[in-house]
Amino acid sequence: MVAPRLILLFSGKRKSGKDFVTESIRDRLGCDSCAFLRLSGPLKEQFAKDNGLDFQRLLDASNYKEIYRTKMIRWGEEKRNADPGFFCRLIVEGVVQPLWVVSDTRRRSDLKWFQDAYGDIVQTVRIVASEETRKHRGWVFTAGVDDAESECGLDHGVKFDWTIINDGDQQSLEGQLNKLMTFIHGRL
Repeated sequence: MVAPRLILLFSGKRKSGKDFVTESIRDRLGCDSCAFLRLSGPLKEQFAKDNGLDFQRLLDASNYKEIYRTKMIRWGEEKRNADPGFFCRLIVEGVVQPLWVVSDTRRRSDLKWFQDAYGDIVQTVRIVASEETRKHRGWVFTAGVDDAESECGLDHGVKFDWTIINDGDQQSLEGQLNKLMTFIHGRL
């Protein structure tokens, strides 16, 4: 396995724009230098297999995923409780690019696993959007989801290396992304 030069762990609330921001970074860097990793990928794949569901539809932002979200969260928690690094190890197997972008870090155990395994090359990035902006993007509070660890586990007590405000101001977002890209280029 080739060791990465930089690992960016992204987190944020549902509909904050994590995927939009991380895909923008991947598009700017290309797949040769940037591995786009999702902790939820292996979770959703196995959950789909176990329950006869459409894995691809669980990956997108559709209502299909929302139907199964609560059950999927419980299943994932059981796996993590048994082995906190289970999904982290799965997503990094065989990755060779120098930059790893983990688009959906949700728990302190995820942060801890990467920080323990890779040390100073890990940077944490929090994507923030107001509740109003998130509602405009289709977010509706769901009990058992939006008040669960998968959404709230990193809300307090975590000092993020970067905070990106994604409230719909494209010029502001572009400026923030440019600063992050300058940092990334300095590390690669």
